[in-house]
Amino acid sequence: MTIIVPANTLAAGGFDVDNSVRFNDGDSAYMHKTAAAGSRRIFTFSTWFKRGQLGTNQQLFNSYSAANAGGFAYMQLEAIESGVVGDRISLEVYGTILLKTTQVLRDPSSWYHLVIAVDTTSGTANNRCRMYLNGTEITDFVTRNNPDQNFDFAFNQNNIDMYLGSNNYGGNKGNYFDGYMAEVVWIDGTQYAATDFGEFDEDSNIWKPLESVSDLTFGTNGFYLDFKASGNLGNDANGGTDLTEVNLAATDQSTDTCTNNFTLWNALNQQSSISYSEGNTTFINSSGGNRMAFSNFGVTAGKWYAELKVGVVHNHMRLGVADISFYIPVTNAYSTNLPNSISYANDNPIYIGGSSQGDFGSFTTNDIISIVMDMDNGFVYFAKNGTYLNSGDPTSGSDGTGGFAIPNYTTKTYCFLGSSYDGGTDATVLANFGSPSYSESGGETDGNGYGNFAHAVPSGYFSLNTKNLAENG
Repeated sequence: MTIIVPANTLAAGGFDVDNSVRFNDGDSAYMHKTAAAGSRRIFTFSTWFKRGQLGTNQQLFNSYSAANAGGFAYMQLEAIESGVVGDRISLEVYGTILLKTTQVLRDPSSWYHLVIAVDTTSGTANNRCRMYLNGTEITDFVTRNNPDQNFDFAFNQNNIDMYLGSNNYGGNKGNYFDGYMAEVVWIDGTQYAATDFGEFDEDSNIWKPLESVSDLTFGTNGFYLDFKASGNLGNDANGGTDLTEVNLAATDQSTDTCTNNFTLWNALNQQSSISYSEGNTTFINSSGGNRMAFSNFGVTAGKWYAELKVGVVHNHMRLGVADISFYIPVTNAYSTNLPNSISYANDNPIYIGGSSQGDFGSFTTNDIISIVMDMDNGFVYFAKNGTYLNSGDPTSGSDGTGGFAIPNYTTKTYCFLGSSYDGGTDATVLANFGSPSYSESGGETDGNGYGNFAHAVPSGYFSLNTKNLAENG
C-alpha cells in the first residue's frame, strides 16, 4: 500500500501510455511550433502532467504577437501567496485573467489531466472558456472574466509561434514548466470536452486516458505529442508539422506516465537549502547542513528495488530506507539517529538507526548503490556497483542471508532515503526508481518489464510504481 495514493494511475488494463517528457526548468527546456492562419476563437488544449517544482509561475502553453489582449494568451500554473505550497491553474490574456481556479494543486506524486476548451462564438458567456481537471468540469473560480463574444485569442495566428513549457512574452523566455507532460493535444477549430480525451474506469472510477485521440479533428495547427521517439520528442504523432525542441534530450524521455506512476523524491519536503531537479529524481543539499530526501511512496509489503547514483558526495551521506512517518510533517529536521532506518554511509558503516553495523567500504562520486527492500520478510540489502555487501543474497527469502533487519517493519511504512550530514559543495543524489534522468545503458528491467537499471534486479523484486504496487504491493 502507499502512504500517498497517486491519482489516475491504478486502473488495470485499457490503454497504456508508454512515455512522457521530463521538463527541467533549470535547463530552460521548451518546445515551439510556428502556426498558420487558423481559428483564433475555437480551440482545445489537453495534457496530462505531473508536478516537479512547486510555488513558481509555470507556463503550459502560450502565444505572443503583441502586448495587447488579442496578441498575448497563456495557460499556466500560477503560484499563490508566498510561503504556501501549491499553484492554481489559469487562462489569461494580456492584462486580464479569464479563469483562475480556486482549487490549488500541490501534489507532486500524482498525475493530473487538464483540458482548456474555448469557443468565443458561443452565445452563453460561461461556455466560451471551459476548464476540466481529471474529467470533471471546474465551475468554482477565484477569478472569472468571460471574453466578449467572438473575441480573437493570440493562438493560431499566421507565422506566430506557439510555445509548450515556456513563456515567450516579447520574445523573452521564462516561467518554464517543471515536471512531466504526457499525451499533449492541441486542437484548432473545435471545442472538445474532457470526455473526448479520457474516461472514468468502470471498476475503480479513476480517470484514465483514451486511446482514440487520433480520431479527433485537429484542424490547421493541431498536434498530438506521444513522446515515443526519444530522438524527436516534438514529433507530431498525428502527422502534422513537428514541434521544435529546445534544451531537451533523449534522456528527457520518461516511462513515468499517467498510466504507470513511478515514485520520486518528495518535493513537499520543504527543509531549507534542499532543492530537486530533473523531475524530482535529483536531490541537492546546498547548505552543507543536515538534510534528507525521501521517496513519496511508502510501502508496508512487497519487494522493491531502486538504484541511487552518487553525484557530489559529502561526509556522512546516507542512502537506504526509513520509516516514512518520521518525515511527516516533512519539515522534520535531520536526525543523526534516523529512527527506524537502515542506511549505507559513505564513511563506511551500515547504520541501523544511529548504531553502526561495521565497516563495509566507502562509496564516492558516480558509484551506484542498489537498495533492495524486502518488506515481506523484513530485510534490506545493499550493493555497490553490482556487488552485494555482506555477501548479501536478496533471493534467500525469510532467512535474510547477508541482509540487514528492518526495525519494526510489521508496524511501519518504509520509503527510500537519501541524506547528507555535512559538507562543502552541493551534495547530490540521483535516484533511479525505474526511469532515470541520466543516460543509463544497463537496460535491466524488473520481472514485469519495468525500469531501466544499471544492474540486474533480483528475482521477485520490482521497481516502485503503481502498476507493480497494484500487483505486488
